[in-house]
Amino acid sequence: MAQMRELPTISGFTLRFFRRIVRGYFRRHFRAVSVQEAERLASVSGPLIVYANHSSWWDPMVSILLAAVLLPGRKHYAPMDAEALKRYPILRKLGIFPVEMSSARGAAQFLRTSEAILAAGGVLWITPQGRFADVREELVFKPGLGALAARVPDVTLVPLAIEYVFWDERLPETLLRVGEPLRVAEGASTEQLEAALAAVMAELKAAVLARDPRAFSSLLRGGRGTGGLYGLGRRLRAWITRKPLAMDHSRRDES
Repeated sequence: MAQMRELPTISGFTLRFFRRIVRGYFRRHFRAVSVQEAERLASVSGPLIVYANHSSWWDPMVSILLAAVLLPGRKHYAPMDAEALKRYPILRKLGIFPVEMSSARGAAQFLRTSEAILAAGGVLWITPQGRFADVREELVFKPGLGALAARVPDVTLVPLAIEYVFWDERLPETLLRVGEPLRVAEGASTEQLEAALAAVMAELKAAVLARDPRAFSSLLRGGRGTGGLYGLGRRLRAWITRKPLAMDHSRRDES
């Protein structure tokens, strides 16, 4: 039975260390990580699958950050290609488990481990496209997520849209939108799950085009201003003249 299967390993020490690294990465490389409708995810209890589009190397780090900020009391897991995981064995201590891609054995392995995670009340993070894909591409999922949803009818699925964009600042933005939780009594088809994520991605696209950071809630703030000697000079001039210093080009409602 799935309930009896051993769960993937999570080392508390390694997880805390890795979360600090992730926060530092985002602070150095992005102006901010911002989200819409975060409460939709934070309010879910019980078995949960968060599934997202997969356009960038940064996506797994997004899931680690969201897990820590929005669902700090839950245990989190994610599948990863077995060959890729061999190159990063430390990830096995973060709840990441190997899956043999493109094989019947790998599909069965994914379903068994995922069912055990959900039966234990864990959170499973999945990028069901199975590859990097531009946000402008039509969504096409691998069959694993739909099969899993059909086998665990009491699970909640939450679609998550992710984009990385340049607005008015030197550094790009990580922008997220959480979709409506899907509670399906008898499973959900792959087409239904694709349509739900596509809708959330379209909503995020509209917010991205509006270019208004005030439409988002900030989860984490990164570098501000131009940086370097010019940025230092601006700070020094503001200190000498006792005038307020506006580091950003666009207005943000941040404390």
